[in-house]
Amino acid sequence: MQVHLKTIHESSAAAGWAGPRSLVIDRTPRAGGLGIGFSGEELFMMSIGASLCNDLYREAAIRGIELQHVEIIINGDWSGEPAQARNLRYDIKVQSNAPREATEELIKHTDHIAEIPHTLRAGTPVRLNMMEISG
Repeated sequence: MQVHLKTIHESSAAAGWAGPRSLVIDRTPRAGGLGIGFSGEELFMMSIGASLCNDLYREAAIRGIELQHVEIIINGDWSGEPAQARNLRYDIKVQSNAPREATEELIKHTDHIAEIPHTLRAGTPVRLNMMEISG
């Protein structure tokens, strides 16, 4: 998997894309940006929710559980120098016709195996691979 980011017309805002899908990334005006896109922190937390939501639907299909609605709210604190996410937590609301016990088990299983939360819990390292600098 590969994603791309590229700044937009000599600004701090950037376009991010993966295949045919794209979004705008930026800092808030208070942080010196234009405020026209999501911050990295917002995308980081959204990636947790996206992983949980996608995997919940995948695992539900495997179990023959139909989901009518899923809502996930991720909260976290950013502190330290450099800033780091702390106290990450999420609330989930699921509407399903399946028995409550089956839906609870589905949520607990998905919490355990969802790729992004699992990667964070495992402490996967991130490393700088290459630099190219031009003048």
